[in-house]
Amino acid sequence: MDYVSIRVSTLRGDQPIDFDAYVKINEKYILFLRKGDSFEGARLKRLKDKKLKKMFITQDGEDLYRNYLKKNIEVAYDNNSNKSIETRSEIIQGHQQSNTEMVFENPEDQAAYNETKKSAQEYVQFLMANTDAVTSVLKIENTDKNVAHHGVSVATLSVALAQKLKVDPKLTPLLTLGALLHDLGHHDSGLNIQRKLTEMSPEDLKLYKNHPTAGATRVHDKKHFDQTVIKIINDHEESLDGKGFPNGLRENQLDPLALIVSAANVFDRMITFESVPRAEAAKTLMIEKVGAYPLTHLQYLSEIAKTL
Repeated sequence: MDYVSIRVSTLRGDQPIDFDAYVKINEKYILFLRKGDSFEGARLKRLKDKKLKKMFITQDGEDLYRNYLKKNIEVAYDNNSNKSIETRSEIIQGHQQSNTEMVFENPEDQAAYNETKKSAQEYVQFLMANTDAVTSVLKIENTDKNVAHHGVSVATLSVALAQKLKVDPKLTPLLTLGALLHDLGHHDSGLNIQRKLTEMSPEDLKLYKNHPTAGATRVHDKKHFDQTVIKIINDHEESLDGKGFPNGLRENQLDPLALIVSAANVFDRMITFESVPRAEAAKTLMIEKVGAYPLTHLQYLSEIAKTL
């Protein structure tokens, strides 16, 4: 029997699946979920705990899988849907994570980039049209410390921050796309980033600090990549005080969109990778990052943190 891989991040919500889903262990395919089950609650947590990025279906189940995705996304983006905002957010978060993973794995694929770009615009509309959407998405814990999930969280924070800062809405889709893809440079580095920076050796920290340059260099000659997105990838670790990296830029050298992503990134990194409890994140942000980011950015992020 032939099997094809599917992304775990696309499997969300309470819609029953029309196919059997398998995990691969020592070259054997083991049935994990049967037709009629759904990926929600405890089942989804089990998948995340296993840190699986891909599962498998039989080749004759591909059309059923595609139909499952189509139905899931249509329901999630339908503002008249009877699904809860939590279920809709879970599905959409997974969709954005899957798109991000797709570009990470093959940034040369123009079709994948364009699909992610289109989807990012839909995501912005979802966040803006639903009052509780930002909070609902950010409450989805990144239990497996997934970099693409982190990208979705940073994108969500960036949209919320841009709204509060009254950024031109025309710029928000590219801001969102840049935020989703900001950690592209980590994908091929081989570095374990799922830990605190203080736990890294000098060699690992040097590699870590190169990831913005690595990501931007990887795609600088790809004509389908927007320059704004490349700029965000390159500058998302910079800060006002010149203590950021890779270039130690200062306030007057920073692109406003890159600065939004930078502030959102440091905030989610605290929660996801530095193990700062959500309840303490707002206070920690204001204490540790004053002077590194505009005070308004920190204040607005603190307001968002208090809703989590």
